[in-house]
Amino acid sequence: MRTFDSPYIADWFVISLRWITQAGLLVSLGLGGELTLATAWPLIALLLWNVAMTFFAATNARMTWHRQIGLGVDVVFTAIFFFLQGGLAGPASWSPILPILTASVYFELKGTLIIAVLFAAIQYGSAWLETRAFTVNLPVLLSMAATLILGALFGFLGNKLAVYLHLAREKRLREQERTWHIESERMRAIYELTSTLTATLSYKRVLDSALDMGHTALNADPEAGDDGKLVSAVLLFKGDKLRIGSARRFTNADQKVSLLGAEGLLKRVVDEGEAVLSNDIGYDPELSRIIALRACTSVYCFPLRSGFNVYGAMLFAHPDPQYFTPDRVSMLEIIGRQSVIAIQNARLYQDLVEEKNRMVEVHEEARKKLARDLHDGPTQSVAAMAMRINLARRMLDRNPAMASDELVKLEDLAHRTTKEIRHMLFTLRPLILESQGLAAALQAMAEKMRETFSQNVIVNVDSKLTNQLEMGKQGVIFYIIEEAVNNARKHANALTITVRLGQLEQGIALLDIVDDGIGFDVKAVDKAYDKRGSLGMVNLRERTELVNGLLNIDSAPGKGTRVQVYIPLTEEAADRLHHKK
Repeated sequence: MRTFDSPYIADWFVISLRWITQAGLLVSLGLGGELTLATAWPLIALLLWNVAMTFFAATNARMTWHRQIGLGVDVVFTAIFFFLQGGLAGPASWSPILPILTASVYFELKGTLIIAVLFAAIQYGSAWLETRAFTVNLPVLLSMAATLILGALFGFLGNKLAVYLHLAREKRLREQERTWHIESERMRAIYELTSTLTATLSYKRVLDSALDMGHTALNADPEAGDDGKLVSAVLLFKGDKLRIGSARRFTNADQKVSLLGAEGLLKRVVDEGEAVLSNDIGYDPELSRIIALRACTSVYCFPLRSGFNVYGAMLFAHPDPQYFTPDRVSMLEIIGRQSVIAIQNARLYQDLVEEKNRMVEVHEEARKKLARDLHDGPTQSVAAMAMRINLARRMLDRNPAMASDELVKLEDLAHRTTKEIRHMLFTLRPLILESQGLAAALQAMAEKMRETFSQNVIVNVDSKLTNQLEMGKQGVIFYIIEEAVNNARKHANALTITVRLGQLEQGIALLDIVDDGIGFDVKAVDKAYDKRGSLGMVNLRERTELVNGLLNIDSAPGKGTRVQVYIPLTEEAADRLHHKK
């Protein structure tokens, strides 16, 4: 006994013909009143045999020499049944049709003719047994001829059926091969996509690969081919607008389009974070601006999103409204998920590169700032001391009293220079911050500002709050305050600078730095900030990001400046804070 993966259609044909023929025999016997166990047991045996064959067919199982055994059982029991029912004179004279039908399906014309000749001989033998004479009368000849004619007819039909089944099987195999090829191409596309996306950190190459693999996966059928009508694009957020990161079959004008993602399909995708399949792209308020999409009817768009970070959206569009079948949609979902991971990795890598460049710029700016501070402060003071020493030396002989006054001024200048240098050293590395904490470091900074620059700085810090902050975060907050206070001292001409640090609400601290200086136009400064030589506001924003906080600068000409930094103390508070934003 052997089992197979697919059913044999020929077996089901034979089983069906058996059931029909056996049902006809039962009806004919019942109508003739000849349905008795003594004469009908071969038919019952054939019925049980067909039940067994039905079970084998249902389980895709076959015996060795399955067709030969099946036909042999039909011939033997039909012949016995034929003789028990009285041969040609009985009500089952047409029973040879059963093995003839079986032979026509299993062995086509040749096998059917052999069975027809065999049963013609059986019919002749039945007539001989009745008459004991070798003469053949007309009814017997007609029955034998009918048997042979039916054998030829059903054998011919069997040939046609065999050809049909062969063609149907070949078609089924071709369809299976085509399906397997499509699945293989799609799996290969996914593998290549994964390999390509994990092998590169180039942002542009990631986007191009995602679109190319999407086209390959959607046009995996070799018979259909690529009709050249599929349009695709990756739209990425740059600032608050969606711009074309990469596209296929977009016009040059389309490549320059920027979208807000505030209406229609893009808004749904970005807000809901779920893929959308639409067939009315022509009426979309934003996508209808893209020329390449005007010939398309259906569009499948899904978000490039990871957690709370939305990078943009990827879309595929086609003129055929039925193009995006469930299989194609599932492939695009896989490509979308892989693309998000790759884009995230490329974005992280790009951020690292940018952070590295920014750190170089920050270090360079710090060097320049230190050089400027040294040049404007201690260097000038030291040069002035050298000039005063030279002047005092000349006065010693001419006017000792004036020389003495000059030395007093020189001593005062030296003290002030020392204070400036110590203040610079303090801001470079406030040791008191490491030893005594943020509150003590801010008080020391305020005192040094007062001593060195005569700048009045008032500090009000919640000591319980500072105890909840780890040392790294305390250091970042100190440098935020130091940067803001220095900016106010240099540019605001403020009489008083007030620093407050306290708890705003559960899990969120508020750093508030207020001065009563001349103020400035925040929007105007931000707009032209890349042309300025200073990085003060940039430093404030970047250091605020280091503590996962939010920065707010409120100022106006003549009304002073307020710098507010909202600082989350826990991850839950950080999520709450940024959602409020």
